[in-house]
Amino acid sequence: MNLFPVLVTGLFAGGVSCAAVQGGLLTGLITRQRAAAAAGTRAASATPASDGAGVTTTGQPRWGHRVVDDLVPVGGFLAGKLLSHSVLGAVLGAVGGAVQLSTGARTWLQIGAGLLIIVFGLAQLGVPGFRGIVIEPPASWMRVLRKRARSQAAVAPAVLGVSTVLIPCGVTLSVEALALASGSPWWGAATMAVFVLGTSPLFAILGYAARVAATVWRGRLALATGLVVLAMGFYTLNAGLELAGSPLAASRIGESIGFEPPAADASAAVVADGVQTLTITAKTGSYGPKNIEAVSGIPTTLVVKTNRTQGCIRSMVVPSLGITTTLPTSGETRIYLGILQPGRLDYTCGMGMYSGMITIL
Repeated sequence: MNLFPVLVTGLFAGGVSCAAVQGGLLTGLITRQRAAAAAGTRAASATPASDGAGVTTTGQPRWGHRVVDDLVPVGGFLAGKLLSHSVLGAVLGAVGGAVQLSTGARTWLQIGAGLLIIVFGLAQLGVPGFRGIVIEPPASWMRVLRKRARSQAAVAPAVLGVSTVLIPCGVTLSVEALALASGSPWWGAATMAVFVLGTSPLFAILGYAARVAATVWRGRLALATGLVVLAMGFYTLNAGLELAGSPLAASRIGESIGFEPPAADASAAVVADGVQTLTITAKTGSYGPKNIEAVSGIPTTLVVKTNRTQGCIRSMVVPSLGITTTLPTSGETRIYLGILQPGRLDYTCGMGMYSGMITIL
């Protein structure tokens, strides 16, 4: 499973989208903690103390201590956020695996996730008709979180970070759909964890810098991040279209305007005793050969070899035949394709990100 688009989505779309809802809570908590710390420092300064050598100290913290004081709350917040969202991703992935999502369900989840990201990208760019789209949590949840944020305890930032799982900030919904479609608790957790890690830089800036400065920085990045969000949205949408075998998928459009598909490899097909066997290798991140040349009119079996293969590549889908198979990490899997007719047969991973084809003559 390719998690890089998830990371980029978190870095650009998720950071800005989540910060719009959660950033005020984080900065408010840190501001109050800083105010309390400053009050304590002023009180200590009002009563000079001797260091034992006759030198009077004022209680001013060192520069390094100030940096730690600034970053520790942010670290606690992000750690809590990472924990809660990883657990949520694991639950969603487990649910997706337990109910054995059909090819159609996976396809629509992927397409829906892509469309959500595109909508949020258009909203971030301020496109008329989209700029007012903002997903906000119920007011009652926000009141609970604000009460927690008033605590000056050391665990307050971490508790706040855990609690943000209750706040459905924009792009998070689409990433949750991807976690559900993964059908695996491990990949569901990894999807949400990578997304949260992508949002971390902006939250760190929000926690360390003044709110006004953070707002200016966000405004300057609006155009660039909006374009990246759109790119990631179209990437995710295309994966769903590939999974559906749609003529609107990028590979099909490319072929229609003159881009040639990979050359068909006849060496992967063997005919013996009236039966055809096609052999491909599923590696982490790709199927190979990309295009197999097969003959029509005879019973055909596809043999898929794996060797320490990981990710969504192990969930193999043949959309037109309604076949969905989970491949082992290592071994061979035989998939009966029936009697093939002339044309083209596409297959893809369960997330529509990696694909291959069989050219039938």
